[in-house]
This record gives sequence, structure tokens and C-alpha cells, in this order.
Amino acid sequence: MLGSYNIHTDLALEDKERYESDDVEISGVSVEEFYDEEYEIRVTEVKILTENGAKAMRKPIGTYITMEMANLVQAEEEYNKAISAKIAKYVGDILKFDKEEYTALVVGLGNRNVTPDALGPHTVDCLNVTRHIVKEYGKYAMGEEACQMVSAIAPGVMAQTGMETYEIIKGIVDTVSPDVVFVIDALAARNTKRLNRTIQIADTGIHPGSGVGNHRNEISEETLGIPVVAIGVPTVVSADVIVQDTMENLISVLEDDDKYEVIQDLIAPHLYGMFVTPKDIDESIDRIGATIAEGLNLLFTHSA
Repeated sequence: MLGSYNIHTDLALEDKERYESDDVEISGVSVEEFYDEEYEIRVTEVKILTENGAKAMRKPIGTYITMEMANLVQAEEEYNKAISAKIAKYVGDILKFDKEEYTALVVGLGNRNVTPDALGPHTVDCLNVTRHIVKEYGKYAMGEEACQMVSAIAPGVMAQTGMETYEIIKGIVDTVSPDVVFVIDALAARNTKRLNRTIQIADTGIHPGSGVGNHRNEISEETLGIPVVAIGVPTVVSADVIVQDTMENLISVLEDDDKYEVIQDLIAPHLYGMFVTPKDIDESIDRIGATIAEGLNLLFTHSA
């Protein structure tokens, strides 16, 4: 069944769920899950430990932390501050730096002119960029006990620049020599309930454009030579996901094997290239971008 109806997702959690629905265990993959009752956050840590696990999950070896919360966009300011603090914690945990001072480059991927793809640029807009100040006046000029040197860029997309995003980032890394790169990007999900409600943090880097089938050179420790932490939020699903969800409700009485054959037969071919986003995406991108930026700001002004 898995082979006959596969929908792309950037979330490691959803790839793991594909196998759980079939009662299949994956060798080389571990999963830990806990629930924060105070803030109603479900946190799942998926670790891909072996090449076998990477092949099955279609994701690189590494750690993927997923935060799921129902109130990410509509929540009050205090709630978002709590989410930002948790982002800072989990990013710090996955980074595992053993030094108190480091230099960071934050890259906001995506096209700011296309709202569902503008999470990266909006996050960078809200970031406290400090490299120029720290270099000129020292780290205490920011009024914090500790402040990392942070630079940032929103490189746009190839149609705007004529260059691969990797080429731009690699040139900056070679010139600025940061200790770590953080990449922020919009993702694709295979579950509509996770749109704008889920944050994935991974130490495996990212493939820009992979969520919508527009594959570019990967941005990772293997290609840049320094740690790369990816932070992403699913903002779109493919149209066939919505058809799948609807049809599953309608034909739930069928056996699983029949169900997926019927779904695939009913999906119009042109839907495979169509992606859908919620109607309140403008507000969602603004608020989520600000929340992620505040999490990084907290991380950069405290020892990791």
C-alpha cells in the first residue's frame, strides 16, 4: 500500500507515521514523544541512526524534533513567548555546541513575494542582527550578558538572482566564516491539520524547494563544512492530500488495499502539481516568523 500512494512530506514525523499506520517497524529509527500539558505542545524526536533507516524514511541520518501546537497562530503574546523559549531550548539541544561564544549565519529561504514561501524572509526581518555592532563595539554593547555575533541574509530564489541558493550561502560562509548556519524555510506536509501549527528543527540541513518538487543543491554540513540547523514550518499541502482526506472519510468502509486504489483513481492528474495554503496565511507567516525569530534571539543572547 505504501508504494502505491506516496505523498511528499518534509516532516520526518509524517514519514514515520506512514509505517506506523501499517504496523511496520523501521530498523535504525528511534522515536521519543512527550506532551507539555501546560502549553498543549506535543514534541516528537525522531532519530535516524542508520543508512537503512535513512532509506526507509527518505531523510538523511540525523535528529528531527517536531513541535505540534494547536494555538501557534491565534495564541496570546504570552503563549508565543513561551513557544519562543522552547524553540531556543530545542535548537540549543540539537546544536550541541560546547563553546559559549560562536558566530552564526541565519538564512531565510524562500520568496518573500509568495506568501506561503515567505517564512524565511519574514523571520530574518524580525531577527536581531549583531555582527556589525559586536565587531565595532564588543559583545557587551548589546546590553546582554552574552551575545553571539549574528549575521543574516534572505537570498531569494533562483528566478530572482540567477544563482543557486547554495552558491550564495557558500560564498558568504567562505567570506564570513561563521561557526554555524541556521536555515529557515517553509515546508510541505501531508496532513492539513499540521499547517501553520508545526515546527520542525533538524540538524541535517535542508533541500530548498523540495516540498514543491523544485529540488536544489542541499544546504548541509556535508556541503558547507560547518553545522547546519534547519527550522521549518509546513505552510502548504498538495491538493491530492485534501482529496485523500475527503475520500478516506467517504470510503472508510472499504478495506485499506481497495481504499488507496480508489483514491488514486479519483485524483485528477493536474492536482499533483497544485499546492494549497490556508486563507489566513498572511497573518500566520507574520506571527510564526516573529515567534521563530524571538526564539533565535533568545538563543543568541544566552549561553547555549
